[in-house]
Amino acid sequence: MARDGGDRSTARSARRLLLLAAAWLLLTGRGVGAQKVRVEEELEAYPNESVDLRCQFIDGGGKTKLTQVSWIWEPIEGQRDNIAVYHPFYGQSFPNLSFKDRVVFLHNKLENPSIRISDLRMSDAGRFTCEYATYPSGNEQGTTTLVMLAKPKNSANVVTVQAGTKAAVVAQCQAADAKPAATIKWLASVGGNHTTSSTNGPDGTVTVRSEYRLVPTPADDGREVTCMVDQRTQDKTWTRQLRLSVEYPPSVSIEGYDHNWYMGRPDATLVCMADGNPQPTTVTWTAASGPLPDSVLVDGNKLTVRTVDDAVNTTFICEVKNKHGAAKDQITTLVIEALEDPSSTSVVAGAVIGSLLALLLVVALVGVLVSRGRRQHRRAGGVDTVAAGGGGGGSGNSADYGNKARLLFGGEGKNNNGPAYTYREGCDNTGTLTEKANDFPQHRRLHQHPAKPSAHDILLDEAERRKFDDSLEEDECYDRFDGENPPAYRGQEAMYLDDDMESQRDGSVISRTAIYV
Repeated sequence: MARDGGDRSTARSARRLLLLAAAWLLLTGRGVGAQKVRVEEELEAYPNESVDLRCQFIDGGGKTKLTQVSWIWEPIEGQRDNIAVYHPFYGQSFPNLSFKDRVVFLHNKLENPSIRISDLRMSDAGRFTCEYATYPSGNEQGTTTLVMLAKPKNSANVVTVQAGTKAAVVAQCQAADAKPAATIKWLASVGGNHTTSSTNGPDGTVTVRSEYRLVPTPADDGREVTCMVDQRTQDKTWTRQLRLSVEYPPSVSIEGYDHNWYMGRPDATLVCMADGNPQPTTVTWTAASGPLPDSVLVDGNKLTVRTVDDAVNTTFICEVKNKHGAAKDQITTLVIEALEDPSSTSVVAGAVIGSLLALLLVVALVGVLVSRGRRQHRRAGGVDTVAAGGGGGGSGNSADYGNKARLLFGGEGKNNNGPAYTYREGCDNTGTLTEKANDFPQHRRLHQHPAKPSAHDILLDEAERRKFDDSLEEDECYDRFDGENPPAYRGQEAMYLDDDMESQRDGSVISRTAIYV
């Protein structure tokens, strides 16, 4: 559309340039052939404006005598009316009353009798001839065609219709009193078609009307169509968007019921949602069981139950109306027993969460205590095992280092200043009792006792020895260390036995610094 308007605008500009060029040639005397009266071929003008009609007599030899000049208007073919006359002796004359007071001569000269017409009317369109009376050649003339243009008076409107099954006019568009006639087109997203008609005016203008038709439905209400008008005098296409208005009876639905109307519930609400064109203004609430319960409050399309009770265990009906009809909807509400006091929900939830946290804390505390007890039990078991092994009454767990070494001292209350006896047992269940001198320096001895060990300390009865032998496991021999002493005894046996060991009542000794696990 915009491209067509641009092409027409370019054509008009080219035509005007040609007319101006022709006028320039006319006024400079460069006419065609022997034409002596120079005028413009065509002019365009608009109502209420003014236009200058130029005329000039060209006498090449200066032998022509001018006696009078007249302007003759031809509104239609064959009709000639004198509208202005100039005589050098008698002066100016305007014989046509329709142009009187609107026409003037621009120059009081026969050689240049140009006129100006003001307050133009559409009826002024036609041919204007500048005619000279000369001697001896007779009459000489030139004709200008005045084209009156009129911009259209554009308008568009919506036609309100009722939804139905027959096609109806839903929108109109008009371009009135235009010259030349305008063209009208429609742009729409709805199904439909349009018809166009035109009417000629008495002054040469044309009025064009177009109507858009479709079978209106409620879905078409509010949809848009666009009217577009193109005409020669317009710089661009005129457009107008229209929103269709289709009226239809109302439809209604009730919303807000959540199926949780329990006894004592406050402010239970129903909303009557209505649609229609025009919008329904009458809304009526009723109950199938009779009058509305006392606990019900109605405010327009909103129904509120202040406190739910057995009285609202019924069917509510909403009815709406507009000028095209009425519609209703209903909903049955069921009152249920409250499972718990809604106000205590937060208290119960808090109690449950607190109980869970307390239970988790107790479980964690019990786990810590059990773990600590197990570690203490393992440590106590280790100490008992070492002590039992030294006394000859324990299990074989004290033989972790392979070959057993047992230090024999005096009886109860004896110290380790005397000779130390070491009992060593091999994997062949044979053992020897050897004496090891206590030759550690005096400053490293932890206890000083002058008493020498007794025979009880030196000799080990057979039963004690046998008990000691039974605790030895065959796979725990010193052979694992290639005949060497266990790592705990290498190079430090004398120091360990002399300074670190402490004798017990049963004749065995244990370390004072070792940690038993």
